[in-house]
Amino acid sequence: MNTNQLLKLFEQAGESFLSGETVSKELGVSRTAVWKSIHKLQEQGYEFEASRKLGYRLVGRPDPLDASILEGMLKTRAFGRKLVVLQKVDSTQNIVQQLAQQGAEEGTLVLAEQQLNGRGRMGRGWVSPYGKGLWMSMVLRPKLPVGSAPQLTLLTAVALCRSLRAETALDIGIKWPNDLMIGGRKLSGILLESAAEDERLSYVVAGIGISVNLTTEDYPAELLERAISLRLAAGRGFSRASLAASFLLEWETLYDLYLTEGFAPIRSIWEALSVSLHKKTVLRTPQGSLEGTPVGLHETGALMVKMEDGTMQTLFSAEMGEVVPKS
Repeated sequence: MNTNQLLKLFEQAGESFLSGETVSKELGVSRTAVWKSIHKLQEQGYEFEASRKLGYRLVGRPDPLDASILEGMLKTRAFGRKLVVLQKVDSTQNIVQQLAQQGAEEGTLVLAEQQLNGRGRMGRGWVSPYGKGLWMSMVLRPKLPVGSAPQLTLLTAVALCRSLRAETALDIGIKWPNDLMIGGRKLSGILLESAAEDERLSYVVAGIGISVNLTTEDYPAELLERAISLRLAAGRGFSRASLAASFLLEWETLYDLYLTEGFAPIRSIWEALSVSLHKKTVLRTPQGSLEGTPVGLHETGALMVKMEDGTMQTLFSAEMGEVVPKS
């Protein structure tokens, strides 16, 4: 069945519903073929409203990423200036790692319409449906010691949080170390992977996944209570190209600030945007779980946690769990 014929039929119907029976008769195909073709269009980013009594109607069209349009929006010096937009990929992180190993310059950016095997921190998967989000990875080449890598992760979270707050007016905060949250639900994931030589960073591959225009139908049922998109939070869609251009400019600006002035200004902004501080929390570390109250960032980028006995611990790696209720 030709999906273009089906799409034309729905576009002609405008706001009206078309029953499966009507479409099957009009196109001379089975109702099963109609359903399969609608599903194929959904995978391409088209959105349909379904009604048992009325049938289907087209309610949303894809907003394709166009490299030339995005390039025209960029105000950066280097970030995103070497730009590749792909369709379906396994993971942008894998592609950019290969480019970095081949000598790709700083700011080389790969975006994909869909990731089939996107990954986040601690090996977790990431929901990356076609045409609905910003799934990207970029090469960084800071001349810094290996120990600076956690600071770059926190910097990226600050840049993303600030740019999205400015573009959407949503109350977005950062959960330790780099998850962006709205009302306790996760909006974005950040994963930085690095290579080093002689205790210096050779390159860093920064992967960012932003749930922009996902609807409830795009999430597995078990994630709906924990995940959210900008569209679900704001009740409207957003231009992915505009969000990407804004983020890249903020990211480059803070990156340049960090290279000239160090981590202190980034640390202050992260603490101001954090939703993780001053609440007694369960923290899961490689050595086991503990309870404490995060109070700020150490100058290295580690999380400073005040324990019940008043002592302080600094954690470089921890999964922040539930907030402990006040007794």
